[in-house]
Amino acid sequence: MTLEWLLPLPVLLAACQTTATRPAETAVAPAQTLHVLTSGGFTSAFKALSTHYEHVSGGKVVAGYGPSMGDTPNAIPQRLTRREPADVVILARSALDKLAASGAIVAGSEVDLGLSKIAVAVKAGAPTPDISTPDALRATLLNAKSVAWSDSASGVYIQSVLLQKLGVADQVRAKGRMIPAAPVGEIVAHGDAEIGFQQLSELKPIKGIRIVGLLPDSLQKVTPFSAGVVSYSPNQAGARALITYLSSSKADASIRASGLEPAPRKAQP
Repeated sequence: MTLEWLLPLPVLLAACQTTATRPAETAVAPAQTLHVLTSGGFTSAFKALSTHYEHVSGGKVVAGYGPSMGDTPNAIPQRLTRREPADVVILARSALDKLAASGAIVAGSEVDLGLSKIAVAVKAGAPTPDISTPDALRATLLNAKSVAWSDSASGVYIQSVLLQKLGVADQVRAKGRMIPAAPVGEIVAHGDAEIGFQQLSELKPIKGIRIVGLLPDSLQKVTPFSAGVVSYSPNQAGARALITYLSSSKADASIRASGLEPAPRKAQP
């Protein structure tokens, strides 16, 4: 353990005040239990990072998982409405901004952690479709027997924007479905959909699928996954310190390994 993890409490608390601008340095929370709700796009990265954070901080992180949006009981906004134990939430930035506007998240505590892109998957062993260009993707979707997308950020984009851009909304929606709460990759692995769309970081952990690749650049939607402090958290200093760690360079390797890119860090004043 290096000396940077042994900051005195006054220095730690001062460092925690800078999380709104994606800090370059890492702070450690007081040795207490922190409750974190994270959506699927950041789940793989968070599992690795929370284990390390527990080691260096001496505290405990209790994680809960759910979609960034939607009406299912497990969706993070619904869980905050029920006031489930939560100190930090990590979800798609658009959903986080709505929570901040409603007062569920402490204003100014929002920090981007990773940037996510949408990928396409088929069942392992199935023929690999061509998605290399918009025209190729359009033909693939028209030829597919069934298509699935999530009920979170990536799926909302697929259903409301991408299909319209490709001019296949009516044809694909008729044989497609939005999957609530469950990983789209599992639907594809079970053979219940021929092609699935979801964040790359959510498809990577799924067994039984082949990730064909990312959407073409001209059709891609980059989603920031971001953290914020829950307004009713009893340990807001600890929550800010955890976010400081998650947004520091120490988290970059785990974020990249999960299929995300670390979010840009803002210059410090």
